[in-house]
Amino acid sequence: MPKRFLRRTKHSWFSPLLWRRRIIFWSGAIAVGLIAVLFAMGSEHAHHGFQYLIGVSPWLPFLVTPLGFVAIAYITRRFFPGSQGSGIPQTIAALQIKDHALRNKLLSLRIAASKVFLTLLALLCGASVGREGPTVQVGASILHAVGVLGKFSRVEAERALIIAGGAAGVAAAFNTPLAGIVFAIEEMSRSLEERVSGTVLTAVIIAGIISLSMLGNYTYFGHTSSSFSLKTGWLAPLACGLVGGLLGGLFSRTLILLSRGWPGRLGTLMREHPLWTAAICGLLLAVVGILSSNTIYGTGYYEAKAILEGTADTSVAYGIMKLLATILSYASGIPGGIFAPSLAVGAGLGLDLSHLFPALSVGSIVLMTMVAYFAGVVQAPITAFVIVMEMTDNHEMIIPLMVAAMVAHAVSKLVCPTPLYRSLAINFLPRHKH
Repeated sequence: MPKRFLRRTKHSWFSPLLWRRRIIFWSGAIAVGLIAVLFAMGSEHAHHGFQYLIGVSPWLPFLVTPLGFVAIAYITRRFFPGSQGSGIPQTIAALQIKDHALRNKLLSLRIAASKVFLTLLALLCGASVGREGPTVQVGASILHAVGVLGKFSRVEAERALIIAGGAAGVAAAFNTPLAGIVFAIEEMSRSLEERVSGTVLTAVIIAGIISLSMLGNYTYFGHTSSSFSLKTGWLAPLACGLVGGLLGGLFSRTLILLSRGWPGRLGTLMREHPLWTAAICGLLLAVVGILSSNTIYGTGYYEAKAILEGTADTSVAYGIMKLLATILSYASGIPGGIFAPSLAVGAGLGLDLSHLFPALSVGSIVLMTMVAYFAGVVQAPITAFVIVMEMTDNHEMIIPLMVAAMVAHAVSKLVCPTPLYRSLAINFLPRHKH
């Protein structure tokens, strides 16, 4: 017994091969954290760059956005196929693909680099996209490359590292480590084996430390002190869940239809003329931008934060217009995520709903609707309320947020039976091409 224990200890702690793998894995997780932070900083600069253009003239988006969308769509289709859209569907598809060469097409470092560059370019052109979904694909790509470099076992390379990379990307992008773990379980893998869980935890912790050391202990939307009592406002989470689930489900259903090809003559024209589609989407986005007083561009982070803080200067139609702007950005065929825009849509809808509950704090209604709409879009209710809870550092709203998320999930399933990312992932599976 002692000899067997000694052999196991020697193998675990003094094996050059295992230490080489550990160092490569830790280095990969550090890289995910670094790139996520740099991606966040780049997004800020891209947003400010577009705001500068609007400051020069509010009509410049009518030129910059359509031309920018055409250029990005062309580069994506010509040089980086597989980088369009969020990046989460590609990561989910890669988990199901057995062929190593096909998986590399979705999770290569080349695709990861293009994802970052093209998403920043999209934000610079005013697209209503987020960086969090792309960060998931970038994180998964980095740790997938780590698996190849470290010559990990097939199980580790194919599943554990990909899931861990995606989870680390979420954790570093939002500075929400718990949400990264929950996202890995609920959305990416739907189950988590013991062997995989340790890899995910390690990657999330390392990426989180990098984010924390570079950006500090911040919360994505600041600190909110909104509180809520189910005794006096039990109807509010149900209403938020109903509205968020309904509109979130309709949004997801629309994106699924666009990904499969819009029916009828319009869909045919979109497939045959993708660059013209990108130009028209950019032009329509500029129209929505003018109608919204130029508040629907970008991630929506600043607008959502202002709404939570009670300092927003947005119209009553902001939520709906932001939803439409995100659909137009997706329909153009450019890279970009929907995480942050979805939270902004939820914040706008929550501000409108708050007028129906004057006795309750506006912040509590906004938080519940953000969770509800996000849960309605991604149909991952636990991730939805955990991510908003961590992003606002508000633990007093846990139960109302859970109720709103679960109601929204149920309503969304009626509108859109198949989860969004799972449906979009089908487009990247080999059998879909035949």
